[in-house]
Order: sequence, then C-alpha cells, then structure tokens
Amino acid sequence: MSEGVGDAAGGGRVTLSEPARFEKEIRKSRFLARAAPCAAPAEALDFVRAVSVADATHNCWAYRIGQDYRSDDDGEPGGTAGRPILQVIDGQGFDRVAVVVTRWFGGIKLGAGGLVRAYGGTAAECLRLAPRVPIVAMTRLAFHCGFGDLALLRARLPGMGAAIEEERFDAAGAVLVVAVPVGACDAVVARIVDLTRGQAMPRAVEDGLS
Repeated sequence: MSEGVGDAAGGGRVTLSEPARFEKEIRKSRFLARAAPCAAPAEALDFVRAVSVADATHNCWAYRIGQDYRSDDDGEPGGTAGRPILQVIDGQGFDRVAVVVTRWFGGIKLGAGGLVRAYGGTAAECLRLAPRVPIVAMTRLAFHCGFGDLALLRARLPGMGAAIEEERFDAAGAVLVVAVPVGACDAVVARIVDLTRGQAMPRAVEDGLS
C-alpha cells in the first residue's frame, strides 16, 4: 500500500457525476473496475470496502482527493496494480475519485508488465467512459445577518451559486458560513450587502466557524 501527499490539485480538474463501472476479460482473468466520486479519504475507503468482492482473487484500488492519495496492490506484485490505477486517475485529470479494480484469476499469469496494463487499462476505460463534471474552486464567506434578513438570504443564496454550510444563532440573528465559487465571490459579496442594506459584511474565511 502506498499513500502520501502530492501536487495533483489544481485548476481544470474533474470528478465523476455518478458512480461508474467497466468490465473486461484479459487472458481468461476477469477484471471489473468501479469508480465513484468521493469528497474525503474516509468516504473513499468506505467505497473500497463496499465494492470489494470477498471471494475475488484481488481487489486493488486507489484514490485521489486533492493532495491526499492512497493505493493498494492487494497481494499483486508491488507497483503492478494500485499505482497504475492512481496514475490513470491523475493522467485523466480526475480528483475526488476512488477506483477499485477487482480481478478473478483465470489461470494464466500475466507477468508484471501485463498486470500494469490490465489494471491500468481497465481503470482507464472505466474513467474514460464515465460521466464527468468540472471541479469548481470555492471560497468561504462568513457574515452576520439579522433575523429579518435570514429568510430572504436563505431564498436568494442558492440562485447566486452560494451554499450555506454552517449557521450559528445569537440574540441578534445568525452568523452564516457560505461556500461560493471563487469567480463569483465579489458579485455575491455585493449582493449580500445590498440585500441586507449594508448590515451584513461578508469576509473570507479559511475554515468554518470555530
């Protein structure tokens, strides 16, 4: 198993819009690739556990989520399964994705090169055929609004592409943390200020409420 932090994050990357699968036979061995969008490493590992087949010969996998990645050869020779799957994820520009390739051995050994081609090729075809969506860079804004403006903001924020991630109430209203596409940040800030008649002053925050 390998894991670590890499430099694969960045603009122009995509993720899956829904789970995908692809199956093929290679020299009498059956290979089944399954892929899914995953927002966090724990979610990726849950997917791996959910789709791994207990009576298969191998369940090899990899995921990439921003700077986090892991891969596992699950008993195949080192570097012949998990790593090729990860290279396919990165090579096709995917992020926030986990891929599991399950193998049922058919009696013919493929050799190290054959295994790399089989696992990498099956994963590649699965991702190539899968529906994908662009990953939009987001930023978080925090601001306080009065109770009188809260219902209006809840109704209008989705239309601006902004999603409420956290709310905290106090005697005067609520502190909201909203996720906003980076490219729309200035427009969203101006609209929030306008809707609240200058009472709410959004500011960028790295994380949510503490």
